Amino acid sequence: MAILAIIIRLRSTKKPASAKKIILPPLFMSTGFLMFLYEPARPAFLQVIEAVSVGMVFSLLLIKTSKFEIRRNQIYLKRSKAFAFILVGLLVARIAFKVIIGDTIHFEELAGMFFLLAYGMILPWRISMYLNYRKIEKELEKNPKSKWIIPAQT
Repeated sequence: MAILAIIIRLRSTKKPASAKKIILPPLFMSTGFLMFLYEPARPAFLQVIEAVSVGMVFSLLLIKTSKFEIRRNQIYLKRSKAFAFILVGLLVARIAFKVIIGDTIHFEELAGMFFLLAYGMILPWRISMYLNYRKIEKELEKNPKSKWIIPAQT
């Protein structure tokens, strides 16, 4: 699944970005909060803070490597050489956390923590992407033929 996610992320740089494509993943992912209706999946308050905080720290890597560029008067996510390595690194870190703390925390509770970690990572990243996208979109609307428009690479 992780390899499939990485391939999808890398292919997404070949299509123009849109506000909808940036906003929808966290909204779709938010249905995962329904797992907390099941009592054993609810982590303690400090574990919630810890998981969300770790996710937010991890999001900094994604924020730093997610840049937009303009090609053919459309906004594209610029492919970063480090992006695939960061995604693999985050996967390895999550697996390591699971191996290290997996025996001390119940499976359901750990699942809830990892969901919160992932959501704590994706939400700040997507908010940052959306703000950057809107900034570039406004600049593009003001200067559609601006000199900073990058021609498409074939």
